[in-house]
Amino acid sequence: MAKRKKERLTEGKQNIIASLIEEYDIQTAEDIQDALKDLLGSTLEAMLKSEMDEHLGYDPYERTDSLNARNGNKTKKIRSKYGEFEINVPQDRDSSFEPKVIKKRQKDISDIEGKIISMYAKGLSTRQISEQIEDIYGFEVSDGLVSDITDKLLPEIQDWQHRPLSSVYPVIYIDAIHFSVRDNHVIRKLAAYVIIGINQDGMKEILTIQVGENESSKYWLSVLNSLKARGVKDILIVCSDGLKGIKEAISVAFPKTEHQLCIVHVVRNTLRHVSYTDKKQYAKDLKSIYHADTEERAYEIMLNVTEKWDKKYPRSMDIWANNWDSISTIFKFSPALRKVIYTTNTIESLNSTFRRLNRQRSVFPSDSALLKALYLSTFEATKKWTMPLRGWGTAYGELATMYEGRLD
Repeated sequence: MAKRKKERLTEGKQNIIASLIEEYDIQTAEDIQDALKDLLGSTLEAMLKSEMDEHLGYDPYERTDSLNARNGNKTKKIRSKYGEFEINVPQDRDSSFEPKVIKKRQKDISDIEGKIISMYAKGLSTRQISEQIEDIYGFEVSDGLVSDITDKLLPEIQDWQHRPLSSVYPVIYIDAIHFSVRDNHVIRKLAAYVIIGINQDGMKEILTIQVGENESSKYWLSVLNSLKARGVKDILIVCSDGLKGIKEAISVAFPKTEHQLCIVHVVRNTLRHVSYTDKKQYAKDLKSIYHADTEERAYEIMLNVTEKWDKKYPRSMDIWANNWDSISTIFKFSPALRKVIYTTNTIESLNSTFRRLNRQRSVFPSDSALLKALYLSTFEATKKWTMPLRGWGTAYGELATMYEGRLD
């Protein structure tokens, strides 16, 4: 696209700029800021005076029979994107004046709360936000104020966590990201468990984010039951990594739901203790398992790979043998649908956003601080979720055939 030519300044604008430079003796960028701040204050005062004239219905020094009259000015400190400054707000005798340009009790015209929440969403700590605000706008925002502003999100988060869901999800993905949280001066590791659903239109949807500590079948059963309480009646396939107790919980909460273990996680766990020189060949052998045409052929290859590497890396293939029923679910489907369910990579774009939080903040001050940051980050990540999964039409047709009647 051709680059737009910059429009020439009109003569009027050129005269204004020249007057500004002369009036304020502008030499630096800071001088420009100060000039704009002064001009903003003067402009606001002029607008307030005009509003007062309109409110009273007569000009200053004009004779009138009105009982109400001007009653001096009151100094008010204002925060703006150009910094903090004071203005004189006109007062009337019976205090009935309700200014519109700057409302009563309004002290901030820079939309500071929105900016603080935006910075919080990007993972900045309360201290970092305070420093940023002071650097940019020239006034200090306390850590407590930042916390108070972001705490306003907590009821909104509660509502979001309990909102109604669709009755059927063809596929859901469950994954976890770990964070450090301070609790009574002790730092402990907590996991943010994220559940993303693929709805019947093929669109990704974050169903819930749970901050938890101990994985167990009891814990996962409570999470899945909470989805049921919000209206989910059926899930065709749950994709996850090796979360402790998830398989047992699925069988209780959704008995007809199939579990697919994330192949990428299985491969990573298999290669964890393999030397660098062998990793490439070992990974190639593992790939031949999950790229096999049928489950029978895949199982046969799995046994051969185990025999090949077991002497050098004992028990490295145990994860495949012990979880074969959850690994082999993909072999029921066509290659196109296998790509949708064989890995939790669908959740990776969200996870990468969450990992940025870890880079920005090594330790979160509380569980609620972590939850607020995660909640805000989801909206950063999901802005791009505007299209269904690639090839979803074909995949949906296959699922409808395989699970006849359950997608109606």
